[in-house]
Amino acid sequence: MSQPVPPSWKDLGKSASDLLLKDYPIQGTSLEVKTLTPSNVTFKVAGQKDSNTNAIAGDIEGKYVDFKNGLIFTQAWTTTNLLRSQLELENQIAKGLKFDLSTALNPAKSQKAAILTAIYKQPSLHTRATVDLFKGPSFTADTVVGRDGFLVGAEATYDVTSGAITRYAGAVGFSAPEYAITLHGLGNLSTFAASYYHKVSKDVEAGAKAVYDTKSTTGGVSLEVGAKTYLDNAAFVKAKINNAGILCLGYTQALRPGVKASFGLGLDTSRLNDPSAGQAAHKVGASFVFNS
Repeated sequence: MSQPVPPSWKDLGKSASDLLLKDYPIQGTSLEVKTLTPSNVTFKVAGQKDSNTNAIAGDIEGKYVDFKNGLIFTQAWTTTNLLRSQLELENQIAKGLKFDLSTALNPAKSQKAAILTAIYKQPSLHTRATVDLFKGPSFTADTVVGRDGFLVGAEATYDVTSGAITRYAGAVGFSAPEYAITLHGLGNLSTFAASYYHKVSKDVEAGAKAVYDTKSTTGGVSLEVGAKTYLDNAAFVKAKINNAGILCLGYTQALRPGVKASFGLGLDTSRLNDPSAGQAAHKVGASFVFNS
């Protein structure tokens, strides 16, 4: 039986992470507008207002896609005067091989960054090698191998200047259409995380994540559990709570094709009766997306 391409290192445990992190717009109000031209150029304008500081941040992005030559070029400019560029080239030198060059420039602060990544994907194998051209320089490589749903991955960073491995991590997991389990050892195996995702039915999803940091002074395990329920084809509700008593609720509604609205509420259940808690403990926000 032919084996599928496994997920990348950063996508191990993605089902549980998406369930617990996405669609909770509790930090403020955000707006995203995306349009596509007949020449395969996508323009995106996004902005967000932070509910705590009232600061407004935004960016404008243009993306050109050349499907024939496997080329994608993205250029973005943010309100912090940061210029970001990304050039992607896939399946031109060899099948399954992709090159990604990402740069960032802040003219006002004379800050610059350039990261070159090579990605190679084949059945049962997904590997990446990244070079930070201005910092170090340092090399980061990660590999995920998979067979019959079982996944094993590792990541390491090598600093050329010091001639030593400065960071390493590992992970194992199992992925099936209805559920996924992932165990991570991060931060030079000083932090351990376990995540679980279960598609209970076509309308209900559930997940949990536990993190244990051996260097934490407070000790104990951080635990978060969540669930997602589809109300119909155009709306769903999400809820999650952690062992610190932070409860988050999210509601997403597709108003029409290409138009989506999300609303989020975050509550510190240990301070519900504290009149002075305010925004420091309880948060509310909304997100609106227009895609045409």
